[in-house]
Order: sequence, then structure tokens, then C-alpha cells
Amino acid sequence: MRYVCLIYDDEKKLGTMSKEEANGFMGAYFQFTEDIKKSGNYVAGEALQPVQSATSLRSRAGKLSTTDGPFIETKEQLGGFYLIEARDLNEALQIAGRIPSVKTGTIEVRPVVDFSAQKEAPRAGRETAATTA
Repeated sequence: MRYVCLIYDDEKKLGTMSKEEANGFMGAYFQFTEDIKKSGNYVAGEALQPVQSATSLRSRAGKLSTTDGPFIETKEQLGGFYLIEARDLNEALQIAGRIPSVKTGTIEVRPVVDFSAQKEAPRAGRETAATTA
């Protein structure tokens, strides 16, 4: 099963790290990424540009509007994600617990919906090519 690990951290706090602290923090991320690639749990992952580069969209009453930055102000901002493969939630939580930002922010772990497992059933009274073959 696939899980997304959303990484929330306080960008301002990260910006106050010394060069040595920042290098160590990023080194821990590079090592974590390498480890989950080797274990076969890695599907995808990306870091995001700072929250100031975000644009939020809303559509109300048929009118589209944009806002610079995130829609809401929060203490922690979404800074990146990993998409992982895990046997179950317990394994996903164990993997996410090794993401370096778990020590400075929050990691949200959510199962990904597998739409391929939800095949459309033929409608009653209507045969499909698959049912007549």
C-alpha cells in the first residue's frame, strides 16, 4: 500500500540554523532518502520551494481568485513529501518516524486511495464486452 508522508516544518526556524546545522540536517535527509530507496520503500519525494513562492486558488460563485502565499497562516508549513510503499500503516509510521523533520516539525502520514482497485461494475441490465465474451 502507498502512503504519503507530508513534511511540515517552521521555515523561519530552519532559516536560523547555522551552516553546520543546516548541512547536517540536509545530510540526514539525503541519507534517509538513500536508505528508503535501498529498502524498496521509496516511490517519490520532493522538497518544495519556500511558502512565499506559493499561490493559492479558490473558486467561489464561479469566480476564480488567486492569493500569493498559502491560504492560511500556520506555525508550520508544508515543505515537502515522500510517497512510500509500505505493508501497512505500522510500517509506514516506522518509516516516517525516521524523516529528519520529525525532530523539528510534524510528519503527516496518510494512505493513498488506490482507484485501480475500484473497478466499475457493469450496470444491471446492460451487458459489456467483458461479460459477453
